[in-house]
Amino acid sequence: MENSSEIVSFVLSMYGDIGHLKYLYFLLTMILYVLVILANTALIVIIYVKPNLHEPMYLFLCSLFVNDIYGSTALLPCLMVQILSETHDISLLFCFIQIFNIQTYVDIEFRTLAIMSYDRYVCICKPLHYNSIITTRRVQIVILVIWIVSFIQVGVLLSFTIRLRFCGTVIDKVCCVNHLVLELSCSLNTSLSYVNDVICGLVLGVTAPLVFILFTYVKILSVCLKASKETKTKAFDTCIPHLVSIMSFVFACFYNIISQRFDMTIVPLELRIILLMYAFLIQPMLNPLIYGLKLTKIRHDLKKFKIIKRLQP
Repeated sequence: MENSSEIVSFVLSMYGDIGHLKYLYFLLTMILYVLVILANTALIVIIYVKPNLHEPMYLFLCSLFVNDIYGSTALLPCLMVQILSETHDISLLFCFIQIFNIQTYVDIEFRTLAIMSYDRYVCICKPLHYNSIITTRRVQIVILVIWIVSFIQVGVLLSFTIRLRFCGTVIDKVCCVNHLVLELSCSLNTSLSYVNDVICGLVLGVTAPLVFILFTYVKILSVCLKASKETKTKAFDTCIPHLVSIMSFVFACFYNIISQRFDMTIVPLELRIILLMYAFLIQPMLNPLIYGLKLTKIRHDLKKFKIIKRLQP
């Protein structure tokens, strides 16, 4: 780390001077972070303790909820520290750790959503073969592979960035982003790092899962057009939460990608910060909400725990 640069920290310039409002923002962020942890943990515990939820789809959901906690933790604690800080500095070490955590969170989220779309495809298009194709053992292996591959892939991506020397220190974000850190490099030859960023981050991490999701839903739609009303209703009930989660996360990531490469000063600062936090705050709150209230088995067990009883008419 010492050989890569004489610069020891970066400055996250998007925070600016918010005066005494920083205490209000800190409190709101802390409350939302606690809610994210509680909501996701509650569903993880319910899936773990209820034998009737030890099914492939719920194992995927459990992985999704664990990743949502991981993703919000990748940003929000640092965000709270920066809100109260006067300088908004972040050391190179913590910056690289944050890049690693954020990128692995995004990759795991997309890949989990992608494999969940395949689960829905088999359930709707090949219902008689579902139990032989989607087994608990295979699901456990796939989840483990998703996490391991994502960590290795992002580790390789980050290894190129760590070796660079940096001349700039200002990152116009609320967190560290690999693409913006690369732009601060002193080296004129960063093409390999950019190529690795595009291939590992954009192509393998985002585009490939989205193409796979699109393919599975085209198959599901083609089957539903010829299916009975009962099959269409089943497909609608099981696919809507998944589609909402996908569209929400795609929107969050699309904005983050656009904001890294284009001037977004026309957008009010407060709105820019909220949109940048969307993937790490709104998405981890949305997933337990839509799956907890929409999926019958989870909703039934939540009622037993009296968690959503007041939400029912």
